[in-house]
Amino acid sequence: MAYKKIEQFDESVTSGLQENYKRVLELLGEDPKREGLQKTPERMARSMQYLTQGYHLDARAILNSAKFKEEVSEMIVVKDIELYSMCEHHMLPFYGKAHVAYIPNGWITGLSKLARVVDVYSRRLQVQERLTTQILEAIKDTLNPLGVAVVIEASHLCMMMRGVQKQNSATTTSAFWGEFEKNETRSEFTKLISSLLH
Repeated sequence: MAYKKIEQFDESVTSGLQENYKRVLELLGEDPKREGLQKTPERMARSMQYLTQGYHLDARAILNSAKFKEEVSEMIVVKDIELYSMCEHHMLPFYGKAHVAYIPNGWITGLSKLARVVDVYSRRLQVQERLTTQILEAIKDTLNPLGVAVVIEASHLCMMMRGVQKQNSATTTSAFWGEFEKNETRSEFTKLISSLLH
C-alpha cells in the first residue's frame, strides 16, 4: 500500500495557486512538465497555505481557551520559542527565537498558548518589527497583565541570499509595555533571557 500524507487545504486556493506557480516556472525559463517539476506547483501551493495559516487563526481566542484566574504577580517568561516567518518584501524566510514575558494581574494562560501566539503571527507575510508588536498586543489585550515584554532575534534570508549577502547578521527587535517600561523590570527580563538556566 502506498504512503499517503493527509493534510487539509482549501482546494480552490490550491488550484489557483498551482496554476500561478506553473506560470512562474514558465516565466523563469523552466519546463513545468519536466519530471522533477511536475508536482512542484502543487507542492508550492500547499506549502504557501501552510506557511501563511496564521491568517486563519485568532491569537486572542487561543489565549482565552486556556485563561485561568490566579492571584500571582510574578514575572512569567517563555524564552527561546522557535519562529519561522516569511518576509513580505521578498517572500523569503526569516527565522529565529522569540522571548515572551508578562506579569499577571489576576489571569494567567497556558504556557504553550504563548508559543502558539508567536506561531499565529509568524505564519503570515511579515516584517519582524510588526510581528514583535502584534505578539505583545494580543497578550496585553487578552490577559490585561501588569506588563508585557517581547524580544525577537532572527536571521533574514533576504539579507543572506540576495542584496547585501551578509551571512552572519542578525536582527533584534523588542517591545515593552507596562511594568516592563521600568528599567528595573526590563533589566530582570533581559537578564533572564540571556542566562543559561536550562
